[in-house]
Amino acid sequence: MRTEESKRRLTEYFKKNFKKGYTEESLKWALVNQGYSRTIIDNALEMAHKELADEAPVLKEKPTISYEVLDENDKPVEVKKPWWKFW
Repeated sequence: MRTEESKRRLTEYFKKNFKKGYTEESLKWALVNQGYSRTIIDNALEMAHKELADEAPVLKEKPTISYEVLDENDKPVEVKKPWWKFW
């Protein structure tokens, strides 16, 4: 029971600090230095990733990617297709 409670608290710790912008490695090493076992850290990290993935919104339409080629003066350049790609 105690390990499940610890894992739940560590999962919340990871989720909260990911939202603040901390990296996974920095959080893991901070917990190792505080005396937590690596297995419980890895389990909590895996659970945090799963929960964050479940919270992420589902994209209903594909994003369109557009780009523009600029010259050295930041003016648009027309890109011509090679002759073998006309068909």
